[in-house]
Amino acid sequence: MWQDLGVSSRSALLSDAQWEFISPLMPDSSGKPGRPFNDHRLMTEGIIYRYRTGIPWRDLPAHFGSWKTVWKHHRRNSASGTWDKVLAALLTRADAQGLINWEVSVDSTVNRAHQHGTNLPRHTGDLSNYMNLFDEPDDHAIGRSRGGLTTKIHALVDGNMRPLVLLLGPGQGGDSPMFENLMEALKVEREGPGRPRTRPDRAMADKAYSSKAIRAYLRGRGIECVIPEKDDQKANRKRKGSSGGRPVIYDKGAYKRRNVVERSFNTLKQWRSLATRYDKLALTYRSATVLRAVVIWSTLLGDTP
Repeated sequence: MWQDLGVSSRSALLSDAQWEFISPLMPDSSGKPGRPFNDHRLMTEGIIYRYRTGIPWRDLPAHFGSWKTVWKHHRRNSASGTWDKVLAALLTRADAQGLINWEVSVDSTVNRAHQHGTNLPRHTGDLSNYMNLFDEPDDHAIGRSRGGLTTKIHALVDGNMRPLVLLLGPGQGGDSPMFENLMEALKVEREGPGRPRTRPDRAMADKAYSSKAIRAYLRGRGIECVIPEKDDQKANRKRKGSSGGRPVIYDKGAYKRRNVVERSFNTLKQWRSLATRYDKLALTYRSATVLRAVVIWSTLLGDTP
């Protein structure tokens, strides 16, 4: 395709094998009001190019077509949950092939919001529509932390550092309150009959997630908890003596593998517009992180015989 346009192969962002997995899952725009998108692959690669390079939408190379059309494609697919549906289908295929390592890790990363992405009115404090992934939250998932105006990407990744769930939160938000949201969002459908898989074998996280509520949640679902205890929690427990409860026991050998989530963030942030948030809308920014996961999983499946 790119040779026909006289464009360098550097712009070929998806292999034919990757697009073979993605294309059947793209929405059919025929019969809908408005002009249909003529080439889903060209639009998708334009979106990937923009987020990978970190350029403004207006600077998108001309061979992708009108930058407005590419942006509208991304905005429409973000609101309809298209990228989430594509990722869900890829995870189903990956699980059927035994490619998902169900030893999961949870963490978050703080990203600075650029001034171009922070000029919309924000109404903080009202989180009533926050967990509806396809509605824009009132604060646009932007908060003020030590680094200024920031956004947090909360991630749940498998044991091979591939993302399974990606959520957003304001920069000043805590990690612990998002833990159950990440776990509840984990749902991998089966290719054949049977319920979706929602329970990993083991869940690992750092001390920021050390709380009785999280440990009770994992214990209630039969998931092994690999989370160390905070020093102040240790001191409080010891001070109470026998009434303080038993020491926290976890698999220290398994905890050494928790760094997969940090390495996953390094891979995620290779797309420059994810490392810094330029998007005004949390909806489109989060969908771009999901699209990054789509590229990661489709690459794996495309390379697997």
